[in-house]
Amino acid sequence: MLTVGKTIGQVFQALEMSEQTFHRWRNQYGGMKAQEAKRLRELEEENRRLKKLLAEAELDKAILKEALRGN
Repeated sequence: MLTVGKTIGQVFQALEMSEQTFHRWRNQYGGMKAQEAKRLRELEEENRRLKKLLAEAELDKAILKEALRGN
């Protein structure tokens, strides 16, 4: 879009994104290739999933300890 003479503001408006979002994205992913960014996203998702599983396991463990303490 920039090569056909549109301004940066017009490009952001066409993409329905703010300039702040663009700068945040560029700071986070600017030096990465598409494959690296995809892998990072996959790792972040896996990390979220594993944290959830750990939290559930810790909760189960706490419940069992409480049940044993009552006996």
